[in-house]
Amino acid sequence: MKSPVHRCRDVEHGRGLAGAGTNCLQAEQRIPISKDVITSSSASAMWFIRDVCGIVCAVITWLLVLYAEFVVLFVMLLPSKNLTYSIVNGTLFNTLAFLALASHLRAMCTDPGAVPKGNATKEYIESLQLKPGQVVYKCPKCCSIKPDRAHHCSVCKRCIRKMDHHCPWVNNCVGENNQKYFVLFTMYIALISLHALLMVVFHFLYCFEDDWTKCSSFSPPATVILLILLCFEGLLFLIFTSVMFGTQVHSICTDETGIERLKGETGKWGKVPCWEAMQVAFGGPFSLSWCSPFTGLSCRKSPADHVSVPQGEIIEEDVIEIPLN
Repeated sequence: MKSPVHRCRDVEHGRGLAGAGTNCLQAEQRIPISKDVITSSSASAMWFIRDVCGIVCAVITWLLVLYAEFVVLFVMLLPSKNLTYSIVNGTLFNTLAFLALASHLRAMCTDPGAVPKGNATKEYIESLQLKPGQVVYKCPKCCSIKPDRAHHCSVCKRCIRKMDHHCPWVNNCVGENNQKYFVLFTMYIALISLHALLMVVFHFLYCFEDDWTKCSSFSPPATVILLILLCFEGLLFLIFTSVMFGTQVHSICTDETGIERLKGETGKWGKVPCWEAMQVAFGGPFSLSWCSPFTGLSCRKSPADHVSVPQGEIIEEDVIEIPLN
């Protein structure tokens, strides 16, 4: 393969191929490199972003769920005289809370689809055995070869395949490999928020009809404050997570990430039908495993355990075209 000869500016924002020379291929002639060619270097390893803001937000998320757990159990369910009501609602709430926290952990500790860092070398490009006419993009920030539909995250400091956005509440990017877990996290948080709000309403009605000193093991003022705080938390997170859940499902069905809509990159790839996109995102044909944060994405081809990157000097070009001759 001949040495790279062309360089175009503003690759990260997809702007300005003018001035690249008359030999530079037109935009409609460019064939972006497939995401299947470049695999993640840490697909099977533990993934954790050391970002102070993200870690604080993740800890706050867990503390808020634990607070709701405390109020539901010790203020509403355990003091209740109806044993069946307490068992049914306690089992349901704890199951949803457990699934929400498990989904949060999987979304936070799963590699979202990071591209190997610093592999933008001539030797690595030659090892890809690309076809004439294909174009290779180099990220100038992390010096990696960017596959199609990959974007750089300034927090993760990596290029992420099918990056939707970086969410501080899960301290991670939402990308190709962990979008399912983020969707499950928002869904289960919305469900426990709705469940908590309904129990708060029933508990208030019960306390108004009965003696306040008998409807809770705490004093009436403390009970009211704890329930109001839980009501405010539940309402806030119900609205927030419901919107996020709907946005994520819409992104999956339209095969279009949030950052692609923001940058106006729609229509530059062959979109798949909604149901097929849902199966790819959730790991196979519809089943109960879609709702489980413990199942992997089995419908995808598992990447190689280790992909050796030929060592060499990082190339200077941001856009490398494979010569047609």
